[in-house]
Amino acid sequence: MHIHILGICGTFMGGLAALAREAGHKVTGCDAGVYPPMSDQLRSLGIELIEGFDADQMRLQPDMYVIGNVVSRARLPDGSPKFPLMEAILESGAAYTSGPQWLSEHVLHHPTQPRHVLAVAGTHGKTTTTSMLAWVLQAAGLEPGFLVGGVPMNFGVSARLGRLATGAEVAKGKRTPFVIEADEYDTAFFDKRSKFVHYRPRTAILNNLEFDHADIFDNLGAIERQFHHLVRTVPASGRLVVNAHEESLQRVLTQGCWSEVARFGVNASANSASAFADAQAADWSVSGEPHDFAVLHKGQEVGRVQWDITGVHNQLNALAAIAAAQHLGVSPAEAAKSLSHFQNVRRRMEVRGTVSREGGDITVYDDFAHHPTAIRTTVDGLRRKVGPNARILAVFEPRSNTMKLGTMKSQLPWSLEDANLAFCHSGGLDWNAAEALAPMGSRALVGSTVDEVIAQVVAAALAGDHVLCMSNGGFGGIHAKLLAALSHGR
Repeated sequence: MHIHILGICGTFMGGLAALAREAGHKVTGCDAGVYPPMSDQLRSLGIELIEGFDADQMRLQPDMYVIGNVVSRARLPDGSPKFPLMEAILESGAAYTSGPQWLSEHVLHHPTQPRHVLAVAGTHGKTTTTSMLAWVLQAAGLEPGFLVGGVPMNFGVSARLGRLATGAEVAKGKRTPFVIEADEYDTAFFDKRSKFVHYRPRTAILNNLEFDHADIFDNLGAIERQFHHLVRTVPASGRLVVNAHEESLQRVLTQGCWSEVARFGVNASANSASAFADAQAADWSVSGEPHDFAVLHKGQEVGRVQWDITGVHNQLNALAAIAAAQHLGVSPAEAAKSLSHFQNVRRRMEVRGTVSREGGDITVYDDFAHHPTAIRTTVDGLRRKVGPNARILAVFEPRSNTMKLGTMKSQLPWSLEDANLAFCHSGGLDWNAAEALAPMGSRALVGSTVDEVIAQVVAAALAGDHVLCMSNGGFGGIHAKLLAALSHGR
């Protein structure tokens, strides 16, 4: 089959392209921003990339057009279509589908190669938990396929098919595992259901659930309804792995649940802000600090995790991965041991470099955090690692659609409580970042350009500081620029 992917350079669609190519399909694609590293990764796989969405791409005559959710029926100010190729596809009557639908039909639930799909859903931690689970299954010898919204450093790629089952195994009903990051964002302009309803998992992790994606969801209840739709797709023999701390997830289950439920959580002191912070309510819990903790199942120690990963949120991610892997027969002790060798995901507390200073190096980190809760847990994780006396300089940009709308701007001071100083890049915002951060007083500075933010950080940085950059985008290459500016300014 020849598929032509519209919006191929997005994280999900790029991963889908890699899977399709690995499966033997001819893949071409287009996007408005064909640039490295995704462009290099796709071209190395023999995938032809075209810049833009011009209608002349109809000449390719693929068997199927696969439409990314970046594509819409929008019009430019002059009245012409923003995506002329999509309009041509509709006019011609050519076959088209969404990325999640194509993935479901041709990879996850292909009739000759059915998979045991393990879906990882939640507002935060999807990429990390998906990577943990894939690694646990790999260490157990199961050779899973996976599609992750990032690059797990244990694997070096964001997607792969994994081991294929033999004909004899398929005949016996044996399914090989496939781990997928299950996004609640909508599928396509013609399918407004969440992506994850297409995946039909047998094991589903519900990691957490808060309001997000204000551009497509009116309120938290609307997202809970989509999570309920996901729950509806899990068979009775399946397992739901659910965060016991989340009232929103309890409301999801109350709407209907037909599968086994395994709850996980940490103790109340580790997560006192949670309304459901009761270890007794969780089947899976922990004892110990985030870097060294025992894994408890129904109160009994069944494994131990010792690693360099920070934060209570990653303890929860680990519990979720262990509980999900057990559903495929991986023992908790084995899973916990393998997590001690987990190398995390690029852009998750990734050290981008250090600058030598008399009195202590300045360390620059890169993290994907962009939602206020994710920012808070990321800063908290770093604080636990570096101790109460080290200075944390939090550098961030409200770049996600939700943050650009200003829906959660009032939560920013709360999210940055553990930082000594905060620096906000306000470029492209329609709301006043300085006003939103005013409760922080002199601890918060705002810059309208990346260069202005860099100048502010360099002026404030001291020996031994930890500079934590947080964004779900490239942040204007701030990490390399900061390291260069700090080196020059020492």
